[in-house]
Amino acid sequence: MSTSTPLNNPRFICHGFLLPILVLLLLLQISSQLGHCGTIVKYLPGFQGPLPFLLETGYIGVGENDDVQTFYYFIESENNPREDPLMLWLTGGPGCSAFSGLVYEIGPLAFQVDEYDGGLSLIWCIDHTPGQRWRPDWLSVNQTYQFFRKWLMDHPEFLTNKVYIAGDSYSGKLVPVIADEISKGNEQGLQPWINLQGYLMGNPVIDGNVVNYRIPFAHGMGLISDELYQSLLKHCKGEYKNVDIRNVLCLRYLKSFDKMKSGINTPQILEPLCEFASPKPSKSSWRSLTENYPWKFNDTHLRLQSRDCRTYGYLLSSYWANDDKVCDALNVQKGTKREWRRCTREIPYEMDIPSSLPYQVNLSKKGYRSLIYSGDHDMVVPFLATQAQIRSLNYSIVDDWRPWYTNVQVAGYTRTYSNAMTFATVKAAGHTAPEYKPQECFHMYTNWISERPF
Repeated sequence: MSTSTPLNNPRFICHGFLLPILVLLLLLQISSQLGHCGTIVKYLPGFQGPLPFLLETGYIGVGENDDVQTFYYFIESENNPREDPLMLWLTGGPGCSAFSGLVYEIGPLAFQVDEYDGGLSLIWCIDHTPGQRWRPDWLSVNQTYQFFRKWLMDHPEFLTNKVYIAGDSYSGKLVPVIADEISKGNEQGLQPWINLQGYLMGNPVIDGNVVNYRIPFAHGMGLISDELYQSLLKHCKGEYKNVDIRNVLCLRYLKSFDKMKSGINTPQILEPLCEFASPKPSKSSWRSLTENYPWKFNDTHLRLQSRDCRTYGYLLSSYWANDDKVCDALNVQKGTKREWRRCTREIPYEMDIPSSLPYQVNLSKKGYRSLIYSGDHDMVVPFLATQAQIRSLNYSIVDDWRPWYTNVQVAGYTRTYSNAMTFATVKAAGHTAPEYKPQECFHMYTNWISERPF
């Protein structure tokens, strides 16, 4: 439904559905002493009337002395909150806000894309981490686990609910590790006991081998010629990352490949490639992972461009989230944040977990369920990479490759393995899948979480 708004623009609309679960969205940490608190948010600027669902925001301290405060969103199920599963959702990046997942992927609200009239002021809001000079994978894992345990202790009415750990993109490195830590904590008798059932990952970065599958993906999608593909295979031998500078022919053909894809929108190859105001190169250690989608990290520098560009909607989120009325409505503490960014590269990030595959193996041995899905038009993390990583586990197939349907139309393809692992593609979806195909992903998820085939 469309809405009117006291802020003129941007405006919110309600999605036509809401996940029948308890959704807990974890945001980046901010360094500040605030103490535990949670507040019900009944109204949001840009949405007419009271919110038709329960939204709680708050802070929970993590670290040795609770010196890092974690801001979170909690959305309660509209079905049966005391029995429906509880899901901890982690947005990828690294360095991206969970608010992005809330309004662009799995949450109950979405922006109504209108022309922006310039009427909002930019002051401060949530999600930046000014006090932390570096952030490794393991620190993210440990603080997330600590956060979740404390959140459950603060919300004891949900202690018996089934729990799933979930996330997309770079969170594919972290989700299985967090789930494995929860499992080990349960075995060690840590309190509270967490009713972990499994995990799910979308368009996941599982290890650093993603780059090697972009060229086979591009060839399969008709973006490069047979001749160029064969030359790359011959001279690079399937290794397209960290190429020896002495391999002149491989580097030459890689340059040709870069030229061929320079006009392609790699997060979703069918959508237009839109212009950006200042795509500054990053010197961070994780540029190689993110170099193919700079739009994720420069939203505040976007030009006011055509509404045909998906990135126009990202621009709206920056204006909305940085308005003082929004921060007040979300109960963000003044002084904790100068400027909200949907994604940022300003936090040096150390990738000290090479791969999440060993942790997936551990969880499989213990019988935990898993759902791994990929948008099949995503060139950032091609489904070919995810398939190959799953195949390397050598699990036997119990339900072979077949189409799955939404509204009697093929929505993708799926395969199930003996270790309770399900892989699925989402047809015509990009990086990340729910943003492009929300109804199809909703159908896939609700059936999987209810242990029904889809």
